[in-house]
Amino acid sequence: MSWGTELWDQFDNLEKHTQWGIDILEKYIKFVKERTEIELNYAKQLRNLSKKYQPKKNSKEEEEYKYTSCKAFLSTLNEMNDYAGQHEVISENMTSQITVELARYVQELKQERKSHFLEGRKAQQHIETCWKQLETSKRRFERDCKEADRAQQYFEKMDADINVTKADVEKARQQAQIRHQMAEDSKADYSSILQKFNREQHEYYRTHIPNIFQKIQEMEERRILRIGESMKTYAEVDRQVIPIIGKCLDGIVKAADSIDQKNDSQLVIEAYKSGFEPPGDIDFEDYTQPMKRTLSENSLSNSRGEGKSEVKFGGKSKGKLWPFIKKNKGATPEDFSNLPPEQRRKKLQQKVDELNKEIQKEMDQRDAITKMKDVYLKNPQMGDPASLDHKLVEVGQNIEKLRLEAQKFESWLAEVEGRLPARSEQARRQSGMYDAQNTPPVNNCAQDRESPDGSYTEEQSQESEVKVLATDFDDEFDDEEPLPAIGTCRALYTFEGQNEGTISVAEGETLYVIEEDKGDGWTRIRRNEDEEGYVPTSYVEVYLDKNAKGAKTYI
Repeated sequence: MSWGTELWDQFDNLEKHTQWGIDILEKYIKFVKERTEIELNYAKQLRNLSKKYQPKKNSKEEEEYKYTSCKAFLSTLNEMNDYAGQHEVISENMTSQITVELARYVQELKQERKSHFLEGRKAQQHIETCWKQLETSKRRFERDCKEADRAQQYFEKMDADINVTKADVEKARQQAQIRHQMAEDSKADYSSILQKFNREQHEYYRTHIPNIFQKIQEMEERRILRIGESMKTYAEVDRQVIPIIGKCLDGIVKAADSIDQKNDSQLVIEAYKSGFEPPGDIDFEDYTQPMKRTLSENSLSNSRGEGKSEVKFGGKSKGKLWPFIKKNKGATPEDFSNLPPEQRRKKLQQKVDELNKEIQKEMDQRDAITKMKDVYLKNPQMGDPASLDHKLVEVGQNIEKLRLEAQKFESWLAEVEGRLPARSEQARRQSGMYDAQNTPPVNNCAQDRESPDGSYTEEQSQESEVKVLATDFDDEFDDEEPLPAIGTCRALYTFEGQNEGTISVAEGETLYVIEEDKGDGWTRIRRNEDEEGYVPTSYVEVYLDKNAKGAKTYI
């Protein structure tokens, strides 16, 4: 199967076909180039997508990534970033291994094709020239033969005519001979040119054209083979990144498997646990009993006149008073006293850790300066040891300052850890004693800001102790008497009750207990008819009257 023998007469069609083959190759190059652009754009979009959903540094989003589900999502974003990188690799490899190589090959192919068809056209023009020469000699031979035939006929006519002179006959005979000779010469020339043309034609169709067409065929087959190899490379470039893409996908699956819902639930507890105990049961208030109650003979309460009404807070006569209702939107206190105990403990612990790291850093710097000073002492030419004294003093001051700061936060941390609800009553009282001795109860005591229902205020109310007259409340409660005393208490420490629902007490003062601690860390007491409220249980020593109604055994 050879184009030279089978397509010897299809020169123009082969020229069109080979040009079509080059067009196909250029189309494939364009296809691969567009694919590389798509891969680059896809990789860019994936990177932008991954970057868009990355947590912003020093933001609330960054804190959310402590949860395993968020960590898995972050791992997914990172894997997608690597995934995008593999698409960039596809683009780069296709560009270097296919687009660039084929573009160079196309230029070479065009030059080769041009040279082959130029050679073919030269052979074609040569055979056409030989054909023209043959046609010219043929026509001349034909013309000379006709002229010789006419000259012969004229001679024979003159020779047969008796009226023509002998000289005219001789002249006609000579003319005929000349024409016959010219015809013979034309015949010999025509025969020679014909033989030459046949040789050239045989050479043209049996040698030149087959060789040229064979080269064109080989060129075309190389083009076909090359585009096939490029298609294989196209697939291999994709195949080479499949394992890495598979690892990216495996990383996403591994991240998904690492999600621990129980751990996330525990983190929610750690993030939002207030440290408060749930409020105790509310006692049933029986309004069917007579409005005036008879106090127990063993009650330590003072007798009151019938015309005096009970002091009420917040419009309720006997209900549980929740102190610190108001919230302040001001700046966060340094001791984080605006937070619930558990959250405050975490913040303080975090602050202590940060300060310890800073202290360690300063100590390392001091050690480095000290070593440098020793080097200067041993080798004075390297530097002046006295030049480092100022730096050592500065670092020492920084360390002392940080240590004082750390001690301050450690004291607050010890205060909070001593006041967590999970601790026993004895530990709670010891914690209260520590607070009274070491820190001002109002400014640094988180207990003073804790409400039994878990509500919190960010700073102390500036209002003074609430004293509400009986006439300010609804008429239906006007005739109710105060709660009976169930015991007495002695103030261990001074407490400034500046918030709504609390009462101020002085150290050593004795007061009446009208409602014991329900487990929320607060005890309700009364000083006189018009003054009652809550104080921290750890600030008082309670003596309950076992015979009093509603009294409980004190442990």
